[in-house]
Amino acid sequence: MNALPRWKLGIRPVTQISMRCLSTLPGTSGKSGEALSSIPLREKASLYVHWPYCLKRCHYCNFNKYVAEHIDHGRMRECFTRETRTLLALSGVKRVMSVFFGGGTPSLAKQRTLGSVIDLAKNLTLMDEDAEVTMEANPTSSEANKLADFKAAGVNRLSLGIQSFNDSHLKFLGRAHSSADALKVLEDAKKVFPTRVSIDLIFGIPGQTLDDWVTDLKIALDVCDDHISLYQLTLERGTPLFQMKERGDFPVLGSDLSADMYSTAVNMLSRAGFSRYEVSNFSKGKLSASAHNQSYWNGEQYIGIGPGAHGRFSLAGDGNNSGDTRAFREARIQALDPESWMEEVETFGHGTRKRVELSRVDVLRELIMAGLRTSAGIQNSTWMDISGGRSLEAVFQNSDITRDLCQTGFLEMTQEFMRATGNGLVMLDSLLPEIINELNVYYDNMARKSKGTPSFSCQLPTILYKRG
Repeated sequence: MNALPRWKLGIRPVTQISMRCLSTLPGTSGKSGEALSSIPLREKASLYVHWPYCLKRCHYCNFNKYVAEHIDHGRMRECFTRETRTLLALSGVKRVMSVFFGGGTPSLAKQRTLGSVIDLAKNLTLMDEDAEVTMEANPTSSEANKLADFKAAGVNRLSLGIQSFNDSHLKFLGRAHSSADALKVLEDAKKVFPTRVSIDLIFGIPGQTLDDWVTDLKIALDVCDDHISLYQLTLERGTPLFQMKERGDFPVLGSDLSADMYSTAVNMLSRAGFSRYEVSNFSKGKLSASAHNQSYWNGEQYIGIGPGAHGRFSLAGDGNNSGDTRAFREARIQALDPESWMEEVETFGHGTRKRVELSRVDVLRELIMAGLRTSAGIQNSTWMDISGGRSLEAVFQNSDITRDLCQTGFLEMTQEFMRATGNGLVMLDSLLPEIINELNVYYDNMARKSKGTPSFSCQLPTILYKRG
């Protein structure tokens, strides 16, 4: 077996991106970028609010969602606001940078429910009036009729889960809308949220050809606003599509075709004026980029509200721990089942089911995994905030691997940043383990010098983030 990494062998990768049934991850405020960046990491966070209910489960979806005959909207609203109040207090966060309502299908919630969370965040923190507040929605007429109400409640950005403009592909995916529905709702949405509508498209659908994908992209470019998210379909265990694949009901697309679909999309979007600011996300200009997801990729804190929501934040009063192995943040997961979550919120003020302490090095690993997905890469200032003063250069300057990646054109590194090149983004799944291993080597050496400090060579916690 050849021991060389895939980026040295030149093997074409398939970018595996977990799919959501609906849309993967801080506000567009009136403050300057410099002013916002000066806010300490521990004092700012984004909010992710998970609405767990859907009308149906799509064939490829394995996310935490439920189809219920009856929803107690009043009780859900009270639990959302109580958990928001509790976790904001526990975190000591002074500024909420953005809010993202995902699910599930949050556009099935009452507008008052979303409005209550938005108003509470603004009342309890220094959240800007024009901070980005995104809601996911399905492109169906029943949801489109409520868009103006959601805007009145404080939502100012929409993420539409269109997925395809091909009716046969939509049926295969188990979507409830047609291509005509998608086009009509998109036009309605652009009137309510001008220049603030993002659309999601899926490629790699069994039976999809490159010509089919090009047709989808052409339609999207004709009608979309200024943000598009592209995701490769993955067949997740436990979903109907996975079971169909196991039975041999359809052939899975080859990796070369999937790679061609992605590169074709990158080229078409670039020619149309879209910039790839993250592996799966494209925007026309910086102001159109998803500010909320950028907070994840930039290593900032986020607080998860609702059944199954994930969060990463420091507890108030913990201090800015300088030790590499001491808790720097907590990873939190809320109770999955809506009924259990509501009972725990009503009893304890929050529904946190699992807490895992993360050291500075754990958070640096996550930053590598997320930050190198972006065109901007990892900024040295952010790295030093998390590392406690050690620069990117100090950690990687003696690494043969990172030097080799730079010389072969997969990585760029200066005193200001580390980022993947265009070729590096294509091979990112192969590069990340190499770079993280170099981080582990550096801190293992530091540990040995400190005599008896535990090894840092451990498994990176999974990063889950919301789509654009």
